[in-house]
Amino acid sequence: MAIKQLTVFVPNQKGSIVNVTDALSKNNINIRALSIAETEDFGILRLIVNDETNAETVLKEQGYLIKVVDVVGVKIGDEPGKLTEALTVLDKADINVEYLYAFMTRTEKHAYVVLRVENNQVAETALTDAGFQLIAEEDINKL
Repeated sequence: MAIKQLTVFVPNQKGSIVNVTDALSKNNINIRALSIAETEDFGILRLIVNDETNAETVLKEQGYLIKVVDVVGVKIGDEPGKLTEALTVLDKADINVEYLYAFMTRTEKHAYVVLRVENNQVAETALTDAGFQLIAEEDINKL
């Protein structure tokens, strides 16, 4: 049930991010979640989009270096402590969370969180066994 994430390496220069978002928008690709981390010379832009295959093609044609990574998406209640509950489940299952970021959603009752972990299948089992609802590619398309 993993979600496909695009990891795009972009120069750390003025206009770099807008060039990526512009290329996606011109090809009718909608961004559902994003995160960026920067170094002095480049940024690592992580994207969840509604059409990963097309986005990968478009950005590669623009000359970007891209890596597609499977990540886990989990729906959590939008109240204090719910993220901690999900992370505690993974901690108790001895799963390291490498990074996480949130989705842009159209609901006020839930938050959607993207998790990069060592083992997606083990993380998904631990989370569903603890009562958390996972997010699938189909859910992203409904946002």
